Amino acid sequence: MYKGIEINGVVFSNDEKDINHDEFLDAFIQFIEAKGWNFGGGTKEVNSEDE
Repeated sequence: MYKGIEINGVVFSNDEKDINHDEFLDAFIQFIEAKGWNFGGGTKEVNSEDE
């Protein structure tokens, strides 16, 4: 049996600088893989107006 954590949320930068989607995914996947974990799911870019 596997246990998992479902993530449902949005990551915003702390300043007015845009978060590059590819750079964020690279850092996120590096973090996940460094722990020996796996991630399955999707991502999309949004803005503060939820577009």
